[in-house]
Amino acid sequence: MINRLFIPAALFLVLLSCQTAKSDIVLSRVDERAYKSLAEIEELIITLDGKGADRDSIANARQQITALETSIADNDFQGRLAAWSGRLYLLEGRNNDAQREYQKSQNLSPQNIPSLVLSFRLERDLNRRLAMIDRSIANEGQHGELLNERGRTLFDLNRFSEAVGAFDAAFNDLDDRPFYAEAYATFRSKAWELKDLKEDTGSRTVELASREEITWMDLIEIIKNETGLLRFITAGRDWPAQTLFDQLVDRAFIPFTQDTTLIEWPAEKPSSSEIVERSGAAWFLWRLYAENRANRGLLTRYSARFAGIPNAQSPIADIDIRSPFFDSVLGCVESEFMSLPDGRNFAPREPVKGSELLLMLKKF
Repeated sequence: MINRLFIPAALFLVLLSCQTAKSDIVLSRVDERAYKSLAEIEELIITLDGKGADRDSIANARQQITALETSIADNDFQGRLAAWSGRLYLLEGRNNDAQREYQKSQNLSPQNIPSLVLSFRLERDLNRRLAMIDRSIANEGQHGELLNERGRTLFDLNRFSEAVGAFDAAFNDLDDRPFYAEAYATFRSKAWELKDLKEDTGSRTVELASREEITWMDLIEIIKNETGLLRFITAGRDWPAQTLFDQLVDRAFIPFTQDTTLIEWPAEKPSSSEIVERSGAAWFLWRLYAENRANRGLLTRYSARFAGIPNAQSPIADIDIRSPFFDSVLGCVESEFMSLPDGRNFAPREPVKGSELLLMLKKF
């Protein structure tokens, strides 16, 4: 009798166990698919935020989010999805919609990390935003997403040296999500280039320093705003940049050509809108150095030294000893205002970045 009762009961338990296991497997597969979709949304939004978003990309992302909003009835999932939806609304410039999605995210899944980051972005005052981030890091720990957002905020505050450290810590923590490093690589690289700028550097100088190429007018504006090296011309007066340019051309501080292969220079004066090349920067800086040292002999120091040597060869592979730029280039390299990119060549025709000019001036 006991055996007859035991067998069906045992069988029932086995069947129940199988059904539970089967249910767990189904739920596990749903969760796996759901959070995989959420991870794809995260990568998509982060890429758009870091690299720039166009209308079609935003529309595609919105379509994917809309498809997920009714597919899975799970508060944590929907809370995180609402946070990413809010981030997308910010990219669209729809701040009110982003605020609505933030409230929805908080109601469904309070203090999830994407929602925290959205709350930072909704705060427009950068100093308050940074304080919010630091409080969250103190409370939640150093999550890579929070550190990355700290790097972005420090970048926008022109605290570039600190931004580099924050980005590096974030990318290290997010090594399982390399799309963060890829998306924000430009910010990190630019922060590294500008890391020597002081926090109180004017916004105009930061803008010029961020340029991949600068004109003679930009160069003059940077030097005028950040140094006193042009006082020998202005005597402390506030001269317009174009007037300074004309004066510097007339006094041979700006060359008529930047082509180091030319022995005879053209008669036509350069334009203030001309892109500054490394050859031109060397010419300008070396003359500025000689002027501020009150030593015009520096302008022929190296050509005079090599003049008495038969068949003398230039120590810099791509600067001929007969070039009018020879003294300027050697002087800037020897004084470490500028360097040889590959150890042998000067690369005279390469354009000068704004950040490179600032570094040259700092060494100067």
